[in-house]
Amino acid sequence: MRTALTALLAFAAGALLMLALSHRVPTAPAATPVATHAGTPSTAPAPAETSAGTTDDNTTSDNWPDQGPSPEQVMYAQHSMVRKALAELAPRVAGRPNLYVLAFGADGGEDVFRNEAEYAARLFPTRFGAGTHALLLENNPGTLEQHPLATWSNLEDALDGLAHVMKPDEDILLVYLTTHGDEDHNLLVDMDPLPLDQIGAPDLADILAKRPFKWKVVVVNACYSGGFVPALHGPGTLVLTAARADRSSFGCGSDSDITYFGRAWLVDALNRTPDFMAAFKQASGEIAQWEQKDKLTPSEPQMDVGAGIADQLSLWRQHVVPGPAIPFKPAPPSSDADHPASSP
Repeated sequence: MRTALTALLAFAAGALLMLALSHRVPTAPAATPVATHAGTPSTAPAPAETSAGTTDDNTTSDNWPDQGPSPEQVMYAQHSMVRKALAELAPRVAGRPNLYVLAFGADGGEDVFRNEAEYAARLFPTRFGAGTHALLLENNPGTLEQHPLATWSNLEDALDGLAHVMKPDEDILLVYLTTHGDEDHNLLVDMDPLPLDQIGAPDLADILAKRPFKWKVVVVNACYSGGFVPALHGPGTLVLTAARADRSSFGCGSDSDITYFGRAWLVDALNRTPDFMAAFKQASGEIAQWEQKDKLTPSEPQMDVGAGIADQLSLWRQHVVPGPAIPFKPAPPSSDADHPASSP
């Protein structure tokens, strides 16, 4: 549920953010289990506790660039950054279904999610050409001034903007979310020290249900992401998840450039076919082979196909002439917060 950001907006931003920097506002109970994507799931503190936080009154965060904008400046820039990103979308191609991709990399503590969200935002329009558009929201200390944050509010703001440029009864919305997930089916949304709201399965379903999009593809790449299927299931909706409701997914962490699911579905499969469901089947088999080789508990990615969405995707593909495969290249590390990496 929305808690921290609602409180943030209710007070004068300067005073509240100073309070956040000094004391940090928890966004969830301290004992919330968070899975790690890479390897066996582990029990970790809640997002506000897992982030690299305030160490004293003069230190904002170990994960915040010393030479970057202040947290208050970042928060106040968000509305204009979302508007700018929407304005930069290519014009809609008339006479055919268009695909609008919203990539959402939510954990600012690990570059793997930045890599994956940026690759998704580059892959779809580059490989599938005119009629395919992408908007990127991400949390990363290296891109605070380049891209809007991946937050609940920006997600709603971006979707509202897309609803005005799309034909909601004809075009297809694809939301690709990549981050950590917990056993209660909540997605980690973190850019420490900002007090950001977490997004659970009912929250995401409610956000989408309030908008007029008839055709949707929702990809949730997180541990336990199969728990999002019941809430998102419905006509006109394809749901793809990286794991079943009670399983971890893998391939995240400081030693990974991209998750197992991101590598298998985005890089390997979609560079061979524009068919999202065929790509999912290929990716699931590839992931199973990797997990067997590494002696990991199978993640068992899930697919739920709502009425009509397969036909609408087929109609979109009729106008697609796939271009060359798009190579995956991770962004420069953002661990050196004093020198934020530029985005591609």
